[in-house]
This record gives sequence, C-alpha cells and structure tokens, in this order.
Amino acid sequence: MGTNPIPFAGVPVDAGTGARLCGGAPALTWSRNGPARNLLDMDTFSKSDPVVVLFVQGSGSSEWKEFGRTEVIDNTLNPDFVRKFVLDYYFEEKQNLRFDVYNVDSKSCSALKQDFLGQAFVALGEVIGAQRGRLERPLTGVPGKRCGTILLLAEELSNCRDIITMQLCANKLDKKDFFGKSDPFLVFYRSNEDGTFTICHKTEVVKNTLNPVWQPFTIPVRALCNGDYDRTVKIDVYDWDRDGSHDFIGEFATSYRELSRAQSQFTVYEVGLWVGSGGGRTAHSGTDPPLCPQVLNPRKKCKKKKYVNSGTVTLLSFSVESEFTFVDYIRGGTQLNFTVAIDFTASNGLPSQPTSLHYVSPYQLSAYALALKAVGEVIQDYDSDKLFPAYGFGAKVPPDGKISHQFPLNNNAENPSCCGIEGVLESYLQSLRTVQLYGPTNFAPVINQVAGTAAQVTDGSQYHVLLIITDGVISDMLQTKEAIVTASALPMSIIIVGVGPAEFEAMEELDGDEVRLSSRGRFAERDIVQFVPFRDYVDDSGNQVLSMARLAKDVLAEIPEQLLSYMKTRDIKPRRADPE
Repeated sequence: MGTNPIPFAGVPVDAGTGARLCGGAPALTWSRNGPARNLLDMDTFSKSDPVVVLFVQGSGSSEWKEFGRTEVIDNTLNPDFVRKFVLDYYFEEKQNLRFDVYNVDSKSCSALKQDFLGQAFVALGEVIGAQRGRLERPLTGVPGKRCGTILLLAEELSNCRDIITMQLCANKLDKKDFFGKSDPFLVFYRSNEDGTFTICHKTEVVKNTLNPVWQPFTIPVRALCNGDYDRTVKIDVYDWDRDGSHDFIGEFATSYRELSRAQSQFTVYEVGLWVGSGGGRTAHSGTDPPLCPQVLNPRKKCKKKKYVNSGTVTLLSFSVESEFTFVDYIRGGTQLNFTVAIDFTASNGLPSQPTSLHYVSPYQLSAYALALKAVGEVIQDYDSDKLFPAYGFGAKVPPDGKISHQFPLNNNAENPSCCGIEGVLESYLQSLRTVQLYGPTNFAPVINQVAGTAAQVTDGSQYHVLLIITDGVISDMLQTKEAIVTASALPMSIIIVGVGPAEFEAMEELDGDEVRLSSRGRFAERDIVQFVPFRDYVDDSGNQVLSMARLAKDVLAEIPEQLLSYMKTRDIKPRRADPE
C-alpha cells in the first residue's frame, strides 16, 4: 500500500503537524483501525485509490469551504490514512463538517474530475461527545450503492496543561536597607527563542528579613517554560522599596527539569551567580560540581574580593498536577443532560396573534423556538440518548385548569422527556394549543426540579444544563435566588434567555458575574447562571441561522468553565476512556 501526496486548494495540513499545540486545540484525526471501510470499487483492473476531502461550514453560514485533504492511498477499499486535520474546537458553536471521499484517477487538483465514492456529514461536537471520541458514520450520496463507512477520532492536542505548585525560601540574603533588613521578593523570567526574557511571575514581598519564606504559588508550565522542560528560567532577587526603585540583590538560573528534581529532594541555588542553564545543587550534595560555568556578580566582585554569593535560595517543594479540560471529561464519559423550561405566562400575548412572542408563523420561527434550537442543537451532541425533559410554567393546564409552574410539554408526567430538539419543539407547539397562558412567572419550581435530579448523581458522570426562556420579570425572586444558591453546589448550570422588549434588570442579579449571588446569608458556591436578552443577537438582515449562532456562542461559552469549576471543587478527575 503506497501513499502519494496530492495538491489541493485550502489549508495544507501535513502528516503530524500540530502535534504540540499548547492550550488544548483538538485535532480531528483518524482511528488507528482505519478511517474508511468497504469503499466502492471504481477501477476496472485494480481497487480504488481513495482520498478524503474535509469541508467546514462557517458559523451561521450555509457555505462549505475546503479545509484539507488526506494523502491518496493506492489500490485499497479499506484505507488507513496518516494525515490529520487540526481544527480549533469551540463547545459553544455548531461546527459542521463534511467528508467527501473520492477515487483519484487523474493528476487534476479538481475533485470534480475524480470519481465520487460517498460523503458523510457530522458536527465536531458529535465526534468529541461520542464514546472514546470515536464515531463511525455510513457514507452516502451514490444512488443505489452501499458506499461503506468512515471512522473519525477526535483527540486533544496539548502537552502543556500541567500546573506547578512550588515554595521557596532564602537564607542570608544581602542587607539592602540602612535602618533595617531587606524586604525581599523574587521575579521569575521565561527565556525566549531570541535570547530575551519575559517576566512570568512575582512572589509577594516578605518584610524586614534576610531569611524569607515565601508562600507557595502556582504557575502553568506553559507560562514558565512554554512546554520546553530544558528552557532557561531566570530568577532575580530584589529588595522592595516603597518608591519602586527596588534594589537588585542577585540572580540565578534553572530550568523546569531541574526544578522538578525537588519533588524528591531540596535544591539550593546561590544568589549572585549567573549560570547559563541549570546551576542548582542538591542540599545533601553541596560539593557536586556546578552544571555550567559560574560568573560572579560583577557588582560584588569589585567590592569584596572574598565574595562568594549574595545568599542562597532553597526550593522547599515542587509538585505538578494536570489541568484537566472540558474535553477530558467528555471523552471520559461525562454526559450533558439538557432540560428546557418555557414561559407560558399571559404577558407573551395570545399565540394566535402576530404580536405574540409565541406566534407560530408559516415563514419563520418564534423567538422562543429560535432560542431553543440555538442552544439545544449544540448541547444535544453531548447527550447520548438525545432525550430532553421539557417543561412549561405559568399556564393553566387541562383538564382542571390549575396553574402549573413545571408541567411537562409532552403531557406525560411520568416521562417528560422528548426525543431530540425537534421532539421538544413539537411538544412546545402542541402545548400552545392546549394550555391557557396565565401567570405568575415563577422560576424556583423548575430549578428545584432539575436540582433534585442533579443531586442524585454527583460523581461527575452527569452534568445538567437548564435552559429557561422567558419574557418578563420574575415573580418569585427570593425563592429563585434560594434555589440557585442551593443548585450551585450541584453538577448543573442555568441559562436564561430573555425574549421580547421587557427590561430584565432582575436577571442581571441572578447572573453573578459581578457580585456573587447570595440568599439568606448563604453565597453561591459557583457562578452557574448565564443570562442574555435575545434581542441583542437578532441579525438586522433577518438571517435566523446567524441569530441562532450568535446566541449559542454567547450563552454556551461559560458552560465548559462551569463544569470544570464543579469538578475541581469536588476533586473529580476525568475517567479514563476505555482502551480501543
């Protein structure tokens, strides 16, 4: 089986590129078991020579653009491609992908001059949300033919997600203050490729001592050395002065690799000696030769012929922990459970009237339906069963006309789940025909309902997202605040979308970005509420697809961090994906 490169229009992605991207950019790559199986055979005297072309669709756009191509694999119906596609992943966006498979029969770059073998459509979120980040899809598009399958594997590219925690102290530093001892602090610098240095951390100032003990601090590995374990890290020691003209005491140099040795032993550095890279010595082996030539601090060398150093700095502790990402938890099996709650109060207007926020037009969706589709179509990729509980509140419901604030839209109290977002929309439209819009606008019952479900499984395998769509002012503000504060300790987030022209000042209080929400003296453990007014995202040209994309991008952007904050406060680590 041979491989031949093929020229293409778009972004060239060579085999292996992007393998060390910092910051966790996922790559859509191929399964080791082979990305395509049982392809159509289009060649008479041999098997097909397949290539896969990836197309991406811009957010809020219907246009497909070529992103890249794999290499061509000669003479096989079961190709194992090497070339990867490196894509930026955004949870809050619906990132649609299209994979077209061709049999290459000519040297032309144009796909139109090659034999079409089939295609598959998928959202990037579906691949990431699939078990082990592995998704198999049938190829379609050739009438009357079984086109085979394509296998997709998403993996996150990152090697610099570790977080360092370290603590240092110093001994016998130079005295710099005339009427007292020094007020020392440390400044850490990361070396750059061009030989310059960039500041990456400052410790606190310890007042009036030549033997300071600094507090432990944390710093990402990528900030300290950009993921290069042997890159020089320079540390300056200063005496703090109130006027900002801090006195230089000395300096030393080390590296991440050398610092990491302190996990098993203390490391002592001599201040005032510049060492090219490294230069620490272990406390129990002070007679060891230095790693690199040492150069005396020239300021001291001139003043004191017997000068040895300006004191020592000791690395007391050094530990490294992995900084888990949202993708780590999703790949480990965490499911996002989506619940919808829709406002059926009378302030929305009669659904049969064009002025109503619930009005069902034959030409376009209502604001309620748009908000539901915008958020739901993104989240559903991370829910394996695609069953979504959906409730209404603020209406009189049949048969007795009692006011309810958590009635199931599908009229099934035993099982309020709807099948997919389309099922939720159907149940919503059916409820508009059977209930009487009334009031008041109470949020607490449905929040407590979802919180009760979330409280049943708190091990990190389930995370709940409640979408509340409303048109007006909350009637049960005190109870809602109490419910949110309680829910902040549970694996759940709340998205509130305000529709219509009303003022939503009260909602801003629930969205605790500025001031942490509190109730009866209790503060919310986490910020779990995101509120947005839908009118801020409506496209002026009337493009509803673009409006939905804008809304989803904003309201869902905080979900990954909220999920991570819950996992971190409960010390829940991602489960390991089952081996393939």
